[in-house]
Amino acid sequence: MAEESTTPDVAELMTRQLEAANRGDLDAFMSAFAPDAVYDTGTSGLGVYEGTVAIRDLIGGWWAAFEEFRLTPEELVDFGNGVGFAVLRHDGRPAGSTGHVNTSQAYEFVLGAGLITRMTVYTDIDEARAVAERLAQERG
Repeated sequence: MAEESTTPDVAELMTRQLEAANRGDLDAFMSAFAPDAVYDTGTSGLGVYEGTVAIRDLIGGWWAAFEEFRLTPEELVDFGNGVGFAVLRHDGRPAGSTGHVNTSQAYEFVLGAGLITRMTVYTDIDEARAVAERLAQERG
């Protein structure tokens, strides 16, 4: 009998990430990142975060800024060769506010050994898709 892979595919990994984020489970969310992962928000001017401690601080701080927060997938694509792409709708109510945040962001990410080794956040969805497609081809 063939042994089944225990490495999650891109869609499975992203689904687990979204579920963890939407229930506010930072430990489960962070379990998908490699210890030396890089989370790059440079395209939006927020910098590059290296390692799970830095990424956890960023994500945890972001989540703490909201009383209500939900991520909804608009698009999830596995481009192959360990490269994934997601467009996520962010809906939230900042702490102490009656206003709401409603925006979409794109994420290009790379998996290694079943974990996220690099994730880059984009406000330009077409740019992110093109980068992910090109990266998948280069890694092929």
